[in-house]
Amino acid sequence: MVDYSKWKDIEISDDEDETHPNIDTPSLFRWRHQARVERMEERKREKEEFEQKKSETFRKISETKRKIAETEPSSPNMESLKKALSDLEKTEKEILKKEEEIRKKERQTPWNVDTISAPGFTKTVINTNPGRTKDENLTEEEKEAKMKKFIKENEKLLKQFGMLRKYDDSKKFLLDYNQLVCEETANYLVIWCINLEMEEKHNLMEHVAHQTICMQYILELSKQLDIDPRACVSSFFSKIQLAEKTYKDSFDDELEQFKSRIKKRAEEKIQEAIREQEEEERKARLGPGGLDPVEVYAELPDEMKQCFDAQDVPKLQELIARMPESEAVYYMKRCVDAGLWVPQKKDEEGEGRMKEKEEENEETNATDDVD
Repeated sequence: MVDYSKWKDIEISDDEDETHPNIDTPSLFRWRHQARVERMEERKREKEEFEQKKSETFRKISETKRKIAETEPSSPNMESLKKALSDLEKTEKEILKKEEEIRKKERQTPWNVDTISAPGFTKTVINTNPGRTKDENLTEEEKEAKMKKFIKENEKLLKQFGMLRKYDDSKKFLLDYNQLVCEETANYLVIWCINLEMEEKHNLMEHVAHQTICMQYILELSKQLDIDPRACVSSFFSKIQLAEKTYKDSFDDELEQFKSRIKKRAEEKIQEAIREQEEEERKARLGPGGLDPVEVYAELPDEMKQCFDAQDVPKLQELIARMPESEAVYYMKRCVDAGLWVPQKKDEEGEGRMKEKEEENEETNATDDVD
């Protein structure tokens, strides 16, 4: 059944009522219409000013909360910031009350010929939300600088968001600090997850991973709709809290895959760190000829190893004398290049001196430089 109640409060047209024969009817109608149009323009102007004040107040509240979060409790500025926030919150309540009054007034305003017959298809609005910001044109250096600046300004807030547990808390936090709804936050949380896993803080990593996937879902939703991700916060949390089983299963599956990738990447980084440490140690112990004494020692014949282990120079010289010349030259040259053997410059018989070599690691019994 069609509901006709919305048509019962229509303001009568300017030319539908009867007038006295002595009154200039066309002029009267024009004056009436002009007065109504002026009233509509005034209400429109008041609404625009109200919306501007509302937006500015919300922006100031968000900025003040961010400053409070970044300021030490003992700072002398804390009291002034809290007072400013209290004043802004009072203004916010007044604005919300005024907004409800405006909506009520609009609902009670009768329709008229100008509002009913306003053209509806002269303008097509695809999306009233702000579009996403584009970072494609930034260089790698600019992106890195942007990331560092963002972390410096918001790291405390990022840590707080990563530790939240309830969807409602996360939603409110992101609405209060909407500067966090961006790619930089997702990147920071991913890096934090990897570091936590490397530190073997597995439970904490899994918790932060959940917050990371929430942020990534918000960013993905903004890409699909091509709008600013800040406009997707409420939509995402409403959807995930009231989600169908298939949507929730998809979210949980993505979370599990993410945690698996984090564990794999953390293990890779640990192995990379071990290899880098080993390479640094190897470079630090290289001999004058650029050879690693550990590797050279491992390739020596067992009899030569025993000579170096016992620091027995005469026995080593005797062994060299028995070896084929090419083989002796090969091994001794490698020992010299690795720093295991240092020949005496004034020794005409080619003797050298060896001193006990510091252990390179607990598993290798290599000798020190030979004097």
